Amino acid sequence: MKQKLSITVDEEKVKRIEVILKRGFFRNKSHILEFALTKFLEGEDGRA
Repeated sequence: MKQKLSITVDEEKVKRIEVILKRGFFRNKSHILEFALTKFLEGEDGRA
């Protein structure tokens, strides 16, 4: 089950996220951030 979160991100990171979003691989900003968080967590403990 997914849970809604509220985060604050600096403007430069939002601009970079929007550039990535325009490439068409991700559905929306949440998809990008969930992907990035999964990769981060895999690196932290070897699993998502």
